[in-house]
Amino acid sequence: MRSSSFAESPPPPYSRLSPNDEQKPLDLSDSTLSYTETEATNSPCVTPGEFSDASLSPDTTHRSHWCSVAYWEHRTRVGRLYPVYEQSVSIFYDLPQGNGFCLGQLNLDHRSETVRRTRSKIGYGILLSKEPDGVWAYNRSEHPIFVNSPTLDIPNCRTLMVRKVLPGYSIKVFDYEKSCLLQHTTDLEYPDGPYDPNSVRISFAKGWGPNYSRQFITSCPCWLEVLLRNNR
Repeated sequence: MRSSSFAESPPPPYSRLSPNDEQKPLDLSDSTLSYTETEATNSPCVTPGEFSDASLSPDTTHRSHWCSVAYWEHRTRVGRLYPVYEQSVSIFYDLPQGNGFCLGQLNLDHRSETVRRTRSKIGYGILLSKEPDGVWAYNRSEHPIFVNSPTLDIPNCRTLMVRKVLPGYSIKVFDYEKSCLLQHTTDLEYPDGPYDPNSVRISFAKGWGPNYSRQFITSCPCWLEVLLRNNR
């Protein structure tokens, strides 16, 4: 990854939660996902409801994307699927908080006050990174994120596992090798809507599941669906 710097002060340093959860820190000095005044000046204009990705150079568009990201507000998907070609992608609320998938550019005619308040908490958002051992999510915002994926669940457990990730912490949200094993050994019934063995769900600020008042992620004001191409 190329070295670069952030135009604004980054969030606190990333650190581990515990070895059991396979968390690790993010070295912000080795990131392609910076935002500079030069990039802002040279970037094409972004019209309401659209977004741009500076990583989509001619070289990257010839490669297959390793995941697509959908942004949801409750049960409504807002905007189109966002394909990711680079090793890492920043998903954030507004410029200059990152360079990647800018959620603040996605317009919707009618938003509830709950959604508006939650959107305002996204801030620097998250960094998704495809690494040799799997896909990691780094919480760059000032509020918790909540994560669920098939490889975070306990095999053959009927209880949905939703992990809370505090600001400045990271978690491996998807393990490719574990996913291959699970698809051959587990019962694929899923308690929270249609089951996709290669998907990750991430909500901003509001949790869901057995330990929260919101039982389903579709009750969360703002959340992401990460659709992975499990071909490493």
